[in-house]
Amino acid sequence: MPHAALSPAIDQITPQAPAPPTELTLEERLTLIDAEMTARLDEAAVAYEVNTAHIPTEPVDLADVVTGPVDTGLGVTGPDPLPDLYPTPVAALLQRAHHRLLTGGWCSGALVDEDGARCMLGAIRIETRGDSGLEAGAVTVLLDAIRREFGDDVDSVPSFNDAHGGGRVPIRMVDQAARLADARGL
Repeated sequence: MPHAALSPAIDQITPQAPAPPTELTLEERLTLIDAEMTARLDEAAVAYEVNTAHIPTEPVDLADVVTGPVDTGLGVTGPDPLPDLYPTPVAALLQRAHHRLLTGGWCSGALVDEDGARCMLGAIRIETRGDSGLEAGAVTVLLDAIRREFGDDVDSVPSFNDAHGGGRVPIRMVDQAARLADARGL
C-alpha cells in the first residue's frame, strides 16, 4: 500500500505581510493626546492629594474673599438715604454704622483718621447721636458676634478692629452684628 495516502497533507500557509499602518487623522491624534493628558492630570491630582494630606489648613470664609462693588449711596442728586432694614434700635444702629464704614471708610488705631474714616467703635459712636445706652448695647452685640466667629480670646471691639490690616473683616462683623441684634429683638 502506498504510504502517501496515509501521510497527512501539509498545507503550506505563507504568512502575509502586515498591512502598512494608516496615518491617523488629526481628530484621532487629538483624541489620543487628550486621553493621555487626562490620565496624567488624574495621576498628578492623586499625587498632590497624597503629598499635601499632612498639611493642616484653615477653612476660608468666602465672605472674606468674594467681594462685589460697594454701593457708595451717591445717587444723581446726592446721597441716597439708608433704607431701614431693621425695626429694632440696636440693629438699626449697627446697620447705620455698617453703612458708614462702607461709604466713609474704615481705619484702625483711631476712632476717626485724618480722612474721616472710622473704626468700628467710631462708626457706632457717631451713629448713636449721643445715646450712650444704645452705644453700649450695640458694642455688646458686636463683641458677641465677633466672639461667636473668632472665639473668646477677643478682648474688646477696638482690639479686634486694630488687629486687622484691612477693613473687610471688621465691616463684615458689624453687618453680622446687626443681623444678630435683629434676631435678638434688640
